[in-house]
Amino acid sequence: MNQIESAKQNIITGEMIFVADKEDAQPEKIMLDIANGHTVILKNKVHDIKPLAIGKDLSTKVNSNIGSSGDICSIDEELEKLFVSINNGADAVMDLSTGGNITEFREKILKNSTIPLGTVPLYEAFQYLMDKNEPIEKFDPEILFEVIERQCEEGVDFITVHCGLTLEAIKRMNEQSRILGIVSRGGSLIATWMIKNNRENPLYEQYDRLVKIAKKNDVVLSLGDGLRPGSIADATDRAQITELVTLGELAKKALEEDVQVMIEGPGHVPLNQVETNIKLQKSLCGGAPFYVLGPLVTDIAPGYDHITSAIGGAIAAGAGADFLCYVTPAEHLRLPSAEDVKNGVIAAKIAAHAGDIAKGVKNAIQKDIAMSNFRKTMNWEGQYNSALDPEKAREMRSAIALKDDKVCSMCSSYCSIKLNASFK
Repeated sequence: MNQIESAKQNIITGEMIFVADKEDAQPEKIMLDIANGHTVILKNKVHDIKPLAIGKDLSTKVNSNIGSSGDICSIDEELEKLFVSINNGADAVMDLSTGGNITEFREKILKNSTIPLGTVPLYEAFQYLMDKNEPIEKFDPEILFEVIERQCEEGVDFITVHCGLTLEAIKRMNEQSRILGIVSRGGSLIATWMIKNNRENPLYEQYDRLVKIAKKNDVVLSLGDGLRPGSIADATDRAQITELVTLGELAKKALEEDVQVMIEGPGHVPLNQVETNIKLQKSLCGGAPFYVLGPLVTDIAPGYDHITSAIGGAIAAGAGADFLCYVTPAEHLRLPSAEDVKNGVIAAKIAAHAGDIAKGVKNAIQKDIAMSNFRKTMNWEGQYNSALDPEKAREMRSAIALKDDKVCSMCSSYCSIKLNASFK
């Protein structure tokens, strides 16, 4: 039996016990939330990793994206990014490789990853065409389902599948003249095939087939937002909401068939619409876990989009988002470097933690109280060890020689904490 089948029969699995202990939650609650589709556990039956729970009343998790492109194809660089992601606290990672030997890259990343791995099978399926320089309309949907089945059997823990991008949703998008149209890579590929062939999305048409494949190894379906806005001016439009309504229907269907599902969300969203987007998703999708990219709250900060996404991510997490996909400083500019990956992970971790405090996740604020007490006692080792990036904190403070090793070079002898100690 898989996790949902077990939960529906009131059976608490070893994975449920493990994640409950990690989250300081009751296994019975984890079981109930899985049965209701409010929580998922990322762990393929054949992938030897510790399970990860995402969902209701749990700490907000962070995903890191790695993977090659058509211009840069180095497995060593991608493995370095994998290790940087893990070492800096990413909870999961996605291999988004689109260049080189995608199968080999995934095999090596799977072998070396100690955290759940996700993929976008469309990339590998379409690469067969790209390698032969054939037009997109020649794509064979059978290849896509073969790729999905193979990746699930290899051990991939969750897959992004753009099932809600229908001909009707594309029609609505065209009727309202978006600035940036479709910015999802997978979404643009399958939409191009649909339009050129005047055929419905095979992932939507053959959804029952997809569900059966995922069920076999308990792979979580991450229902992708192929029509997510790529400009804040396009946010929360009819096309996006049409797709979201469809995703809610598909999530319900998967739950009925005992397959775990989470929903992917925007994208570029102005600050005042972030909370609305979260509440809308939770309402339309029956409380399914929400996996958001950012959201980025402004479009004018290339080079700093880890910040624009962290702002949106903090608000999203506080409003109920369950899983944040990081954005790096390289977003919109280049394939990220290992340093970009680190900065993206840390920024997303900050956002996730800020959101956890806002929504009252158990024990979240205790980490901040511990830091405040270390500051009160000028315990620098305690402060470093409580930091999300201890190495950077230590490096920045020690960069300048200090006359008094109890303080930092900002306030020096005017240190308010040191002066406070003299009040007693």
